[in-house]
Amino acid sequence: MDQNAYRQFLELERTHWWFRGRRSVYLGLLEHLIQRDGKAPARILDLGCGMGGFLEGLSGLGQRVYPSDISVESLVTCRQRGFANGAVSHGYALPYRDQSFDLICLFDAIEHIEDDRRAMAEIVRVLKPGGRVFLSVPAYQFLYANNDRVAQHFRRYTRPMVRALFGSAGLQVERNSHANILLFPLILPAVLGIKLLETLLRLEARSDHTNLSWPIPPFVHSLLHSLFAAELPGTRRFDWPIGHSIVASARRPG
Repeated sequence: MDQNAYRQFLELERTHWWFRGRRSVYLGLLEHLIQRDGKAPARILDLGCGMGGFLEGLSGLGQRVYPSDISVESLVTCRQRGFANGAVSHGYALPYRDQSFDLICLFDAIEHIEDDRRAMAEIVRVLKPGGRVFLSVPAYQFLYANNDRVAQHFRRYTRPMVRALFGSAGLQVERNSHANILLFPLILPAVLGIKLLETLLRLEARSDHTNLSWPIPPFVHSLLHSLFAAELPGTRRFDWPIGHSIVASARRPG
């Protein structure tokens, strides 16, 4: 990911509605699945952890959380946040033994890897039998815009693509739902309008300005976060058919 984007994410993750909404919905669904299991995971890997926005939440769901990222700068930030057991890694070669983790999380991470099936096979290698992979990804390739270029995304996904990705590694799908659904009717025309302007004005990708750069009053952040988080009760019960993102879970047989 572009370093400007990393720094922007670090500054905004505690206040911006999108970061707060992701944590509310994704961690809420994950907590629901773990409670249904009746057993907390002993070892959790946050792969592609970035600046560590999910680490604190994950630490409340299991016994020990391990951050991992391709960026040394990210892991230094994670260490400063109290998670000193991080490891620099590449999605094709993880520095862990076979069957090391009970839960592996990829929050908006695998779209950064060119060969996602190769990466998923490597993820399964370090996952214990019966363990869970939990991921989130951006949805719909037709929404690919400057944000995706700055973040160095190779693709956006559909639910059938996520199911096929899990299946390619022999994983059994638990959940495969869209997310950020209530705000999607607002996001869709906004992103398409921005894409049209980028095309008409021939604007090049800029890492110093993304959709997250627009100034928003704090009360609007609170309102948008509340709308994002309001989908969680439904997400616990069923898979949403449409939305701006996808959140999914699968298990390794055994």
